Parts: sequence; C-alpha cells; structure tokens
Amino acid sequence: MAAALAVAALGLTPHQARAAVQSTAPTSSAPTARTAASTGPSAPAVSHAEAAAAVPGLTFHDIPGSGGITLKGNVLTPAGDRPGSSHPLIVLPSSWSMPQVEYLAQAKKLADSGYVVVSYTSRGFWLSGGEIEVAGPPDVADVSAVIDWALAHTPADPARIGVGGVSYGAGISLLASAHDPRIKAVVALSGWADLVESIYSGHTQHVQAAALLGATGRLTGRPGPELNRILGDFLASNLEREQEMIDWGRKRSPAEHVDRLNANGTAVMLGNAWGDTVFPPNQYASFFEKLTGPKRLEFRPGDHATAEGLGLFGLPNDTWDNARRWFDRHLRGERNGVDTEQPVQIKSRSSSGYEGYADWKSVGSAGTEKLALSDTEHLFTGVNTGADGGIVLLSSALDQFTKIPPMASVPLLPRTFAAVWQSDRFGSERRVRGTARLHTTVTPTRSDGTFVAYLYDVGPLGIGKLVTHAPHTFHGKTPGRPFGVDLDLFSTAYDVPAGHRLALVIDTVDPLYAEYNPAGAQLTFTSPRQDPSYVSVPLGSR
Repeated sequence: MAAALAVAALGLTPHQARAAVQSTAPTSSAPTARTAASTGPSAPAVSHAEAAAAVPGLTFHDIPGSGGITLKGNVLTPAGDRPGSSHPLIVLPSSWSMPQVEYLAQAKKLADSGYVVVSYTSRGFWLSGGEIEVAGPPDVADVSAVIDWALAHTPADPARIGVGGVSYGAGISLLASAHDPRIKAVVALSGWADLVESIYSGHTQHVQAAALLGATGRLTGRPGPELNRILGDFLASNLEREQEMIDWGRKRSPAEHVDRLNANGTAVMLGNAWGDTVFPPNQYASFFEKLTGPKRLEFRPGDHATAEGLGLFGLPNDTWDNARRWFDRHLRGERNGVDTEQPVQIKSRSSSGYEGYADWKSVGSAGTEKLALSDTEHLFTGVNTGADGGIVLLSSALDQFTKIPPMASVPLLPRTFAAVWQSDRFGSERRVRGTARLHTTVTPTRSDGTFVAYLYDVGPLGIGKLVTHAPHTFHGKTPGRPFGVDLDLFSTAYDVPAGHRLALVIDTVDPLYAEYNPAGAQLTFTSPRQDPSYVSVPLGSR
C-alpha cells in the first residue's frame, strides 16, 4: 500500500504515466462481471498492479463522469460480500494533483468495517478525462455520476451514502453534498468553505499557495483556459479583473450553498489545521457556525493536510479515526458517542489532549487580553524585516511535529521598517484560543499598500514565536488621510507561558503574500483618543 502511494508521489506527469502504462500493460485481462468496466490500456498499470497486490479485493474501473468524460477510479467492497447484500457507500474524490490510490489505506479500513468505497481521480488530473475545473459545476456533477455508477455496479445502499476527502476532495465533497440530497454524511478535511477568504483574505493574494497549486496542477493535469486566465490574473495582481475573480471563487465556495446543505440535513464533519497556509481555519469556523444539521469541527496543529497526512499511509491518526466514527454514526446508525461529544474539538499547538466546546464562540469565552497600541509608529515599506509567516506547507508542519513555529528576534527588528508594541510580562499563563483581532488607524503616503500583522510570544531573551498573523491590503485611499482597519488574524490555540510577553509586529513584506507598496511609500499607525488602537486576544479557560 505504501509502495503504491510512493509510486504516485514520484510526480510522473500524465504523459510519463501513459508511457509507463503502454510499455508495461499486460497482454490480456479477464475482468469479472462486477468489474466489466475496469481500466483499459490507458490506465496506470504499474501502480494498479502494485496496489491490487497490496490490497486484496481492490478493483480498478473506468467510471463515466459528467459530460461524457471518463474518471479513473477504484472500488473496495467488504470481504465476504454475499449476493443480494448491500452496504453503505462512501465516495472519495482525490486531492489536487493526486491519483485515486491516495486513499487506499483508509479505504481499506472503511471496507473492512462494512463500507463500499469508491475513490476516483478528479477530472483534469492524471488519466481522468476533462480539464481542471477547480470544483466547478462539472466536478460537482462528477460526484453524482460516480454515485449513480456505484449504485449500478456495486452492492451500495442508496439510502446510506457518504462522501469525503482531503483538500480539493474536501471542497468538492462539500459542494456535492449541497447539490445531491442522496448524500447523508460528509467528511471534509483540510478543505475550504470560502475559496475567496482562503486565498484572498485581507484582499491580499496568498501568492505562495496559489503558485504552488498552479505549478502542481500543470505538472499532473490539464488546466482549462478559464483556470489559466483566472490564475494568471490573480498572480499578476490584475485588479481590473478583481470582481470577476471574486465571483469565480464564490461559485466554488460551499459557504454560498449552506442553505442547501441545511435543507438536506447532511451531517457535516470539518477538520483543519491551525497553520494551514492554503486554506486558513477562520473560514471553516465561520462556515461551521452557519450549519444547522449534525456537525463537528476539529482543529489541530499543522499545515495543509498534515494533520491527516500520516493516516493516508495507514498510520494511527486521530483525524481519520474520527472520520470513520462520523460515518459509522450517520450511515450505519452506530451509537459510538461521536454525536454526544462537544461538537467543537481542538488541540492546542502547545500541549497534548483535546478540548471540547459547545460551539465556536465558546472557544475564547474566558475573556480577552487587550494589548493597547498607544504609541504612534511610523515605518517605511518594501523591506522584509525578518518577521514573516514562514514557508507554505513547511513552517506550520515543523510547528506541528517539533513545536518550532516561525521565529524572530523582536529586539533586533529594524524599527524603520517594522512597528512593534509589547505587553508587560505575564504573571501567569495565557491560553490564546480563537481569533485575535487588530483594530488600528493607518495613514498612508500612497493610495495603495499592504501590511502584515504578526502576534508573537516573546520569551525572556527576546525571541518571538509566531502565535498568529494575517495580511491586509488597501486600495484607493487618500494619501495623508487616516482610515480605520479591523483585521481578524488567523484563528489559533497557543499557550503563552508565565513570564513571557505578547508582541504585535507590523511590517510590509512577507513572501507568503502579494504586496502593493509603491517605492518610497510610508505608513503611520496611530491611536486616536476617540478611537484607540488595540489587539484583542481571546483567552480560553484554565
């Protein structure tokens, strides 16, 4: 199983995969009646053979997708399946750039516990047909088409259908659940509810994340002309097309269809990491609060897909364990307690163990720590001071496994290019929980600009560990005229030890984000008497 995933991880392009298939395809095949639609000579036979050898009962298929394309998929059914029996169905669309073998380890566990599991490579990637639509209507229709196929070709129960996935598969699953009322339960891990808020929060392009998605999409798939145009405009900061890009993203945002999900009564489980640099956690929390049916929200340390990543190799993993419990409860009726636990489950980046809450607003219900930003700070733009959010996928994963987040020496930050405010030393631990908010007044010398706010845990030696951050971009402001800014930083759970301080740092350059500061631009941050500036930090109970 691990070998099959390793083959997929080698990064062969679709053309290379096809060449490998043609040079190694078996000379004959004898599919059973149930696998009459199994893959032909265009499928990746090398990895299929390895996967089938590792997972008894695994079969590969060509599945008709929407619009007449073919999706490459695989099926696992419960061992000892008897003629005439039926089992709950789970459909797993693949993640961005991943083939259908991505889920083999977890699909095998699900099949062993009584599910029919159908995984497929999302359209436009690898050897599935079509072009990359970025969870557009054809992707949503594909899920329904796969369900139709599974009901016709496997012992799947039409009354017990679930979908799920990681990242891209999570977003597609949520959208499909809003449009297909046959879906009773969904598990969406490291996905998005609001695509615009995910990669354009604070009206700032998350360029590292977008460039990574674009590059891996081209390496492993076929982006369509619409995606190429949208991504090109996005990375080039083409503001003339800003509204078009926003409208494009909203059409692909499950948050725009929450009423349909609620009307369907779909049981929704959401999981994400605090440091997800592709789909930050705030948008998932906001979406969760709008759901009215059975729901569960889990946040853990890590970066994009790292919280559940090891589970894809069959290793012990809390995220996947709870995903199976969620399906067991809502598709098989098992009373396993997952629906009687507190629906919000979080794990701090600083300690082990889970904390349960009745809802998202209860996470930071113990009050707030307000850091007054009373001093006027004037800074020049265009220089990376060393305060930044790290590297996409890497930095928060390092925090997850080693508890080493991005760090900066706060006393050494150049005050010409960075604004710094610090609290007094705390006499007791501060348990930061939820969404910190910055309120300030900014006076620019140019009409456009960008700044990034960072909240640090500063130890006795002045070394700051990043607690959270967020970017903000403005356009069309009058030079020399102050304006107010309210900025939500990315949600987190972090314990600040006694004897440490909190520090807010603002600078204007971060490699994670686009920046709009013209050469020579300056920003001044003030705290007017009638409207004081501050950072409000939510605290959890002890």
